[in-house]
Amino acid sequence: MQSFVELRQRLHRIPEPGFQEWKTQALILDYLQTLSASGGRVEVQTWRTGVLVKVKGTNPAKVIGYRADIDGLPIEEETGLSYRSTHPGFMHACGHDMHTAIALGILTHFVKHPMADDLLVIFQPAEEGPGGAKPMLASEEFAKWRPDLIFALHIAPEYPVGTIAVRPGAMFAQSSVLRIELQGLGGHGAMPHQANDMIMASAHLIMQLHSVVARNVDPQDAAVISIGKLESGVRSNIIADKASLTGTIRTFSDATMEKVTGRIRSIVQGVETSFDCQAQLELRPGYCSVHNDEALTEEFMEWVKSEGLASVSESGRTMGGEDFGFFLREIPGFLFWLGVDTPYGLHHAKLNPNESAIEHAITVMTKYIEWKSGQ
Repeated sequence: MQSFVELRQRLHRIPEPGFQEWKTQALILDYLQTLSASGGRVEVQTWRTGVLVKVKGTNPAKVIGYRADIDGLPIEEETGLSYRSTHPGFMHACGHDMHTAIALGILTHFVKHPMADDLLVIFQPAEEGPGGAKPMLASEEFAKWRPDLIFALHIAPEYPVGTIAVRPGAMFAQSSVLRIELQGLGGHGAMPHQANDMIMASAHLIMQLHSVVARNVDPQDAAVISIGKLESGVRSNIIADKASLTGTIRTFSDATMEKVTGRIRSIVQGVETSFDCQAQLELRPGYCSVHNDEALTEEFMEWVKSEGLASVSESGRTMGGEDFGFFLREIPGFLFWLGVDTPYGLHHAKLNPNESAIEHAITVMTKYIEWKSGQ
């Protein structure tokens, strides 16, 4: 049987976008066949490009869930690794290949060493977008084996191998997608008085949007508005009649999100009046916050320390998003950071996690899940 480092490298070669992870799904299913052939008792369901695997316990009283995300990112890899991506323009730049290999390791352990309770391992597609957790959670396949507890991890480049970082309560922010379309009147660049310049309007709009966090959000709270894309104009001597802006909003609370989006609506209406243009605003909810169950998280931190399995620290909150939050909104559990000790951050074209973290994570989680099963 292949090592989990080898499996990770095979996965690293085939990064795929959300809901197109067909090669990844095939690799997982092929590996599951080898487990079944070796006498392991596993039940398998597929959901779109995802996979759900149940290992029957010896005397089940509950179902313990573990989730791994499987999709890649539209990034051209620059690592120079011998097992670098074979898919041009795509890379496992967020560590989902590591996540999947770790989940396969946990699964393999419990196939060979069944515990009392049932185990559900979830290979979830489309975490990077458009979001696989929410529809998977609502699926008939998931409902059939719905777990009573659920856990997950995410690699953390800034922490050394052997380190776990986590916090009770809010850990990742919730998000919303922002899109604004401005329509004015184009014209000759030498005659701006005869036109209605939407580049000018969009510049004023962006500056006002960036004032929302600074002047409308409690300094002890947290929020982010980032405009990541601006499209306008066709050439240097033509005044632009259109502008399109897209961005993201991040907050930790529903109340702050409501306040921020309310101010955005007012600002867009003001720009529409000030610049005598038409404005269309779209605010689309993204991911909910990752809110770790406080009692379970504190228990996990103390257990890891007492077992001497890792160095444990309390992490800060991040304005990043993670759709595992949808699972935690309905099922008690937590997500933690796993140290992988690499100088390049998440979503970087040179991200190269230390693969020794794979076995470390498998050891920690198999022992913890066994311990939870005994309770």
